[in-house]
Amino acid sequence: MILFPAIDLKAGQCVRLLRGEMSSATVFGDDPAAQARSFVAAGCEWLHLVDLDGAFAGRPENAAAVGAILGAVTVPCQLGGGIRDMATIEDWLSHGIARVILGTAAVESPDLVREAARSFPGRVAVGLDARAGRVATRGWAEATELEATELAKRFEDAGIAAIIYTDIDRDGAMQGPNTAATAALARAVSVPVIASGGVASLADLIALRDTGVISGAISGRALYDGALDLAEALAALV
Repeated sequence: MILFPAIDLKAGQCVRLLRGEMSSATVFGDDPAAQARSFVAAGCEWLHLVDLDGAFAGRPENAAAVGAILGAVTVPCQLGGGIRDMATIEDWLSHGIARVILGTAAVESPDLVREAARSFPGRVAVGLDARAGRVATRGWAEATELEATELAKRFEDAGIAAIIYTDIDRDGAMQGPNTAATAALARAVSVPVIASGGVASLADLIALRDTGVISGAISGRALYDGALDLAEALAALV
């Protein structure tokens, strides 16, 4: 199972939200590139980047910070937030992002997801962000009646690289991930599923790994707070 350290960007700073609320942002640093280098020095093989401002604005808002990260590290980076048209997808991929994550677009523009996955094999993932199993869009600000599993199945034949499943109510809360729901989603589809939201300890990561069906996990606040040692976690997941 791959562990993806998360760098969430707001106004060029590294932050973490609590349950997706922008008003609850905690700033952990003002040098995203330095944070990225720190994670890579600990041994990570991927980074997970989120343009939080972009998710709300519907367009890239932290391009400078993302560019600084790409210039600072050589490990592949996946990026989500405000990516809602082919021009933006092409631009990020051409600038060195290894994989784009389409969340709102998966609900509002499913044809875009399919076109992008065909055009850029292995470089497009779908982000499913859910509250009580129902998908939320536009920076988690808008709720839908669409079930996460239903949406995931719609893209099973699209050629996407992965599904990133975030339980919004667990995100940043340090109360453990929704392992059962994530594993159920992973068993329902053939696309690799990455867990996001709530990872608070090494035990949480091991529980996700031991489901045998979850291919990756994203951790943010636990790494910043020191509740999870990245090097130790990476060694344990080998």
